[in-house]
Amino acid sequence: MAEMSMNKAIHGAFRRDLNRFVEALAVFEPGDDKRARQLATAWANFDDQLTDHHEGEHEIAWPALEAIGVSRELLDRMDAEHDTMASALADTRSAMTTLAQSAQEADAAAAARAFQHLQAVTVAHLDHEEAEIESVYLEKRDTPEMKAMGRKFAKVSPARGGRFFAWVTDGAGPDEIATIMGTVPAPVLAIISGVFGRGYRKNVASVWK
Repeated sequence: MAEMSMNKAIHGAFRRDLNRFVEALAVFEPGDDKRARQLATAWANFDDQLTDHHEGEHEIAWPALEAIGVSRELLDRMDAEHDTMASALADTRSAMTTLAQSAQEADAAAAARAFQHLQAVTVAHLDHEEAEIESVYLEKRDTPEMKAMGRKFAKVSPARGGRFFAWVTDGAGPDEIATIMGTVPAPVLAIISGVFGRGYRKNVASVWK
């Protein structure tokens, strides 16, 4: 079984969702108001998860990585890629708001184009980050800096944590599941995602069924 960091497991969830949106918009039926609202609900979760992830990297992960030897120059390049992603997120946010209100063919096409661009810039960043930093996460995971980073990321409300774990495990492969369960004890994961992840499973995971 391939070893990976929690960061890479999270990246897998972003890649899955981007594929889901691109595929869903490719077959969107004009005038399907219900489907447009469903996609808007799933979008709200994705938008929040990706925004929180790259803001958390800037505020929490980058200082920890710099402390263990990752260059400031590399981290600045990562932040520049985050800025590009944020711009694409804003464009997609606008397109999805319009689609949810209209469910029209032209707006579905605009949303599809926005998602294709968002997918391109996001996957390019995820690939670059993994190529440069994944080995650092694995090699330095037991250092005080990395452990402190993990504790900071874990400081979230049960509601947010439950939604996050329900989302990140939705469609995850065996390597990703093993990584997640190696980070969070199985009983804790079952409780937090089972109880506090119900909203995600009911309102978002169901969109992709």
